Amino acid sequence: MKIQCNRPGALFALASLAATALAGPAALAQDAPPPPPGEVMATVIGTPPADISGLPAGPDVDGIISARNNDRMQVTAADGTATAVGISAGTEIKASGGFLGISHSKLGADSLLNGLPVAVKTVKWSGGLVASRVELKGKDLKTAAMIRNGTSQRFAEQGAAIDRNAAATEALRGRLGDIDKYNVKDTANVYFDTGKWNLSSKAQEDLCAEAAKADAMDNALLLVVGYTDSVGGQDYNQMLSEKRAGRVVNYLQQACHWKPYRMLTPTGMAEADPTADNSTAQGRAQNRRVSVNILVSKSVDVGGS
Repeated sequence: MKIQCNRPGALFALASLAATALAGPAALAQDAPPPPPGEVMATVIGTPPADISGLPAGPDVDGIISARNNDRMQVTAADGTATAVGISAGTEIKASGGFLGISHSKLGADSLLNGLPVAVKTVKWSGGLVASRVELKGKDLKTAAMIRNGTSQRFAEQGAAIDRNAAATEALRGRLGDIDKYNVKDTANVYFDTGKWNLSSKAQEDLCAEAAKADAMDNALLLVVGYTDSVGGQDYNQMLSEKRAGRVVNYLQQACHWKPYRMLTPTGMAEADPTADNSTAQGRAQNRRVSVNILVSKSVDVGGS
């Protein structure tokens, strides 16, 4: 018996990348859809032998690698027929086409990537079909490798972003939890224009006045929290609130001479905790603010509120 089809195009190769990798031999047989009458689908059971030189020839299988698991792969033809083929130490894997200098070069089994068009020569074994030779084009290997590496990089970037967000969340929880250890002695707000984080002359005066008030208190610390109105997306507003808080911290330390060790870590809260109605221009103006809170530890605040 012989299974052959024309080599699928790039669009079919990309579509096949969505196929789910199978978990094992049984899954390889079960996950593939049953073939229509007259079409053939083979399965592989057990570990293919290393020496396949004496085994009888099997059918040729052309198609796309639609699943890959250890010593076996599933090749799906253009008509949808799925064939399981074992990969042995005796399997010859070759590529041509000049990719990175490859010219009819022998490759390892790790080159058999999902979505890669292949032409497979097989032999018959008691556990199913085993590939005696797998041929692929260098340009197809390059495309599949780029897709795999790009996807892996994207997943890594997303994982790193998730980790950073988790760390920031834990830090914020810690800071908010620490608020219970302090008495809030005073709060001053400075305000910003839409989309801006520069300080007005009045804001500069108010900040230094608040720093002087805090400096007159024993053991006072400052907690700076930035906010935005509801205009703009969440990510942009988070960035904007952090920039506003950072600008206030810098001014307090550089112009008002507030000591860095007496500053708690600043926080950006985006559009959370509005003090006014965001549906009006006046309300939004009040919400575009940075709050400077004077805190004194409860443990040393004698007679504190």
